[in-house]
Amino acid sequence: MFVMTERKQEILTIAQGLFKDNSYTATSIRDIAKAAGVEPASLYSHISGKEELLDMTCFRMADKFINGIAEVNDIYFDAAQKLKMAVNTHVEILTSNLNAAVVFQRDWRHLSPDRKKEFVDARNSYEHGFRVIVQNGIDEGLFNEVDIKFAALTILSSLNWIVEWYHEDGKLTPQEIAENLYNFILTGLKK
Repeated sequence: MFVMTERKQEILTIAQGLFKDNSYTATSIRDIAKAAGVEPASLYSHISGKEELLDMTCFRMADKFINGIAEVNDIYFDAAQKLKMAVNTHVEILTSNLNAAVVFQRDWRHLSPDRKKEFVDARNSYEHGFRVIVQNGIDEGLFNEVDIKFAALTILSSLNWIVEWYHEDGKLTPQEIAENLYNFILTGLKK
């Protein structure tokens, strides 16, 4: 869907950092051009506008999440193992590009109306993948009877909050964070 040259990727990376630090709405094409060391008009030979950069960020991240949960739910493991894999995958995606993760979580609301609807549909599909895991855990007798939607939203809220406090040079590695979150979540679900 997106044609990605090396220069376009560089511009995207710069924009993600600016969007994260200043917000999408407070970042102008001029700001992106200045950070990229070019004139604003030169950016348009690589991108159609800052909306394209937001769209690419949101949908690339969404694709990673959806592919990750689909892969987890396709594997023949019990629900606890699937939950662990889903948590690990989620944390890995968020921490591998923190700037994109923050933009993905905070600025999707600024997508065009049609793309926003597609994004919400993708987000709902991803959430459904977690609901499947929780339902499987109940069916397998591993998890307590819980409100499945509430459980999925609670899990995702816990995982998504990482972008607010995670630092690459922090005390915990992404793997340690995933393990701690998994253990904490499992405690709330397990019989």
